Amino acid sequence: MTRILDAITQGFNVIGTLLIVALMVLIGGDVFFRNAFNAPIAGVPELVSLSIVAIVFLQVPQALRAGRFTRSDALLGRIMERHPRAGQAMEVVFDILAIALLCALVYAAWPLFVKDWERNTFIGAVGDFTAPVWPVKLIIVVGTTLLIAQFIARIVRTLRGPS
Repeated sequence: MTRILDAITQGFNVIGTLLIVALMVLIGGDVFFRNAFNAPIAGVPELVSLSIVAIVFLQVPQALRAGRFTRSDALLGRIMERHPRAGQAMEVVFDILAIALLCALVYAAWPLFVKDWERNTFIGAVGDFTAPVWPVKLIIVVGTTLLIAQFIARIVRTLRGPS
């Protein structure tokens, strides 16, 4: 089961990376057309603002899976050296608290996604450039759910011990 989860997580990470590349091309093209022809590409600021949020939620589950999730573990490192079981217990408690927080995020984000989907909410200016907001809201919900699953897998790995 964790192999499937890890494959999905990696797929989301790849999509996030491709989105970064697309943004780089879009921004570069905007700068070029703005300077060369005084004709900027419409909607670049809007797409950048939406994409940054999407990239975070596409790539954060992989960061956790790969052990690159930002945290301070100076205290935990010392505890793990002297009392490995206490350190593992602290890890599990941290992961459970993270899951609770992320469940609250999904609970709050789901109605926002539904509202934007039903109302076809968009960003931009009519007649110039518009883009729907719901895909990013969906990425927030799905990416957070995937992060919850990675935290659960992390708890399972911690409790199993080294393989």
